[in-house]
Amino acid sequence: MNIGELSRLSGLPVKTIRYYSDVGLVPEAERSHANYRRYDHDSLVRLEFVRTLRELGLDIATIKRVLDRGEDLGAVAAAHAEAIGVQIRVLRLRRAALRAVSRRPAGEGPTPETLDRMTRIAQASTDERRRIVDEFFDSIFTGITDSPEAAQFTARMRGVSPDLPDDPTDAQVDAWIELAEMLREQDFRARLREMSKRSFAPDERRLVPTDMSEISWFTGHIAAHMDAGVPPGSPAAVPVVAAVLDRWGVAEADRDALVDHLTLAVDPRAERYWQLMAVINGWPPVPTTMHRWEWFLNALRAGRRPLA
Repeated sequence: MNIGELSRLSGLPVKTIRYYSDVGLVPEAERSHANYRRYDHDSLVRLEFVRTLRELGLDIATIKRVLDRGEDLGAVAAAHAEAIGVQIRVLRLRRAALRAVSRRPAGEGPTPETLDRMTRIAQASTDERRRIVDEFFDSIFTGITDSPEAAQFTARMRGVSPDLPDDPTDAQVDAWIELAEMLREQDFRARLREMSKRSFAPDERRLVPTDMSEISWFTGHIAAHMDAGVPPGSPAAVPVVAAVLDRWGVAEADRDALVDHLTLAVDPRAERYWQLMAVINGWPPVPTTMHRWEWFLNALRAGRRPLA
């Protein structure tokens, strides 16, 4: 068959077939007396094979080695699949950076600087992610106190870092970008540093228990009344707060101190930090309870003044 017939049967342009012939991928079977290219059925089969490999992304030189030198197509395919996997990961990270930029408030960008920062965050290596987190902890804990309790807590916090897998999901990449941006917020760092100072001060009283069973009781207790529609500033909230203070052993005289403590500690970003860590590291989801603490704090504040 001539090149036009081969083009019709294969669906490839004559120009493409001619190029494949010239580079030796699909050599003609013979030449006519007028020096026109002639092809046979084997040419058609080889052309279809070349087209398939090209559609999979193999370059001309690699295809030629497979066809002419007998290189193992399986090994070539495996290597190419690995290369495509790397490309997919890079594209996924770039897409995540663009999504993060698109979610920012209209007045905050996106700017080229923002996009560049988001891209670098998304594509950060394991060591770079570790440095971002270490620098965040340094800004909070360095110079706070040299007590054994503080050192133990700091070491425990530093030991739990984002561990993004080599092939992260979209949700994990999105969580990492959000977390890295949160760690840059100076007011968040300042708040956590002040919390650390107070927590490890020698004369600091522990007004809020840290035992998880107590925290679970607290959130369940508050949830029952919140879900029943009790407003934090209503008379019905008074016995709810009283039950918590009594269980925690907090005297009425310490109410203001508890309000000050919770005003500093109740920050949705603190909870969001652990929720993002759970996504990144593949832990069980961290439930949202900060709104329970906010309700309790508002009820505490309302109780400091006479109710209407």
